Amino acid sequence: MLCTLLASASFAPAARAPGVSSVRVPAPLMATPNAPEIYCGKYMEELIATANAMVAPGKGLLACDESTGTVGKRLEANGMENIEENRMKWRNLLFTTPGIGKYISGAILFEETLFQSDPDGKPFVDVLNENGIIPGIKVDTGLKPLACGGEGETWCTGLDTLKERTEKYYEQGARFAKWRTALKIDVEAGCPTDLAIEVAAQDLARYARICQESGLVPIVEPEILIDGTHDITTTARVQERVLSTVYKKLRENGVLLEGSLLKPSMTVPGVECKDKSDPQTIAKMTVQTLDRCLPPAMPGVTFLSGGISEEDSSIYLNEINKLDRKGAFALTFSYSRALQSSCIKIWGGKDDKYKAAQDQLLARAIANSEASQGKYVPGSQPSIEESLFVKNYVY
Repeated sequence: MLCTLLASASFAPAARAPGVSSVRVPAPLMATPNAPEIYCGKYMEELIATANAMVAPGKGLLACDESTGTVGKRLEANGMENIEENRMKWRNLLFTTPGIGKYISGAILFEETLFQSDPDGKPFVDVLNENGIIPGIKVDTGLKPLACGGEGETWCTGLDTLKERTEKYYEQGARFAKWRTALKIDVEAGCPTDLAIEVAAQDLARYARICQESGLVPIVEPEILIDGTHDITTTARVQERVLSTVYKKLRENGVLLEGSLLKPSMTVPGVECKDKSDPQTIAKMTVQTLDRCLPPAMPGVTFLSGGISEEDSSIYLNEINKLDRKGAFALTFSYSRALQSSCIKIWGGKDDKYKAAQDQLLARAIANSEASQGKYVPGSQPSIEESLFVKNYVY
């Protein structure tokens, strides 16, 4: 019955207004013989329930899906060797922080971690579930140069093996997935090009549909990199192009929007822009962009921090949630560096700093939980305030 209702909601004919002979229906919503059926397979109700649980009030996501190389750099920068034992200890510190499940609804994992166990031999999937945290998995296999695109533009790999991998991940206990593609703004070079946007949107849509067929809620992540000198108005214009194209492709691929989430950048100026924009302006432009582009059926937005500092990430999210908006979808967080940066610096691999590091993670989780409800008081939770920007960031 629910499947039938969803399908009819997507393709119902437009009502005729009084005094108007006919009403044009936007092309993406018109029923045609070739229109794809919105996903309504055996996982449909589970997908909807999981997506809503991930954006429950006051909760957000911990993104700890950095590749072996990237997490290794962070360990090495804090005095630790990049070996599996240290990677396991670091992830275990995050997952077992007392009280973390009150503020974190899900954790995005790298494949190694999904199949890994804690120091006592308990699978991390079980550790997370016992703490009320839904296990998720990063499923893209990285960025490669985009032929015929603009200078430095990329496309994201991993679709060819995705179906087999998502089935394996679901069996292991993952219940959602993430696919990150990245787009750059370079006004002089004409980036992002139409080709880059089209490729990114289509790949995200194919990924999302494949994930749903395997039981995983897809997090759709078209990251707009903050590299550059562009102003916030340029960012907003590009984001509107990107998000509108992404949701057009999601519809064309029959993605169940009620069982999906979006992970976008906040609408901020380029990191080298002279006009930095205040938090209120960033919040206003972010909400305006989302209201213009997102369908109300989608249950939630989990913002990435994208190199913004820990404290600024919380402040921006807080200002966003203080504004009125048209969309009823939740606006929360899916942070990596903005949750982990000061935590790993405090820990440094030292046993006597373990609790202090966990306390720091909990403090930033509380800050972002409050920010997702518009209740955060800037500076009320500790952080090591510094820029987390990395040029041309990959992981």
